[in-house]
Amino acid sequence: MNKFNAFLSCAILLAMTQFGFAQTIVGSAHDFSGQSWNTTTEICIVCHTPHKADVTVADAPLWNHSLSEVLSYTLYASGTMNSIPGQPDGSSKLCLSCHDGTVALDNFGGVTTGSNFMTGDALVGTSLSNDHPISIDYDAALALADGGLHDPGTTSSGLGGTIAEDMLISGKMQCSSCHDVHNSAVGTNSLLLKSNAASALCLTCHDK
Repeated sequence: MNKFNAFLSCAILLAMTQFGFAQTIVGSAHDFSGQSWNTTTEICIVCHTPHKADVTVADAPLWNHSLSEVLSYTLYASGTMNSIPGQPDGSSKLCLSCHDGTVALDNFGGVTTGSNFMTGDALVGTSLSNDHPISIDYDAALALADGGLHDPGTTSSGLGGTIAEDMLISGKMQCSSCHDVHNSAVGTNSLLLKSNAASALCLTCHDK
């Protein structure tokens, strides 16, 4: 593939993805083009491919990275929750293919022998017990039962559409409900969907 086709494929992939795309991945925490383990020096290829993509996960945009084989994560639990967290599914499985630390960052494009693993604050691990619950159905019934959540059909302040349109993936709260994996403009280290100043991101869903 020549450089022009590689660039065009990358642009198409970014346009197609169901994750938020507010600015650019260039220079963000997900720009791996300068990492020694990424010998392609490309940005998109670590996660996406225009050919022979992994289609085993729902909501996976032309996926190119090896998936985690962890079947049972330790989930968040609380006696005050009205939702039922499930094992990570959909787009959250894509995030965990790097962030649970069991799959090498350089395991992409069919490579299975990578040796560079996630470290530091970005390493979530296989216990999600101290993280916001993911892969939960967020609908009007949950909002009513909880009493402290906005109906997902209401406008999501600062994003333009409703909570369901802007933040949910197939009706579920996933990692990408709060994190914009392609955006370097808001919270470079956290890749947030929008600023959380004065808890603005949290208060998009939580009625407190």
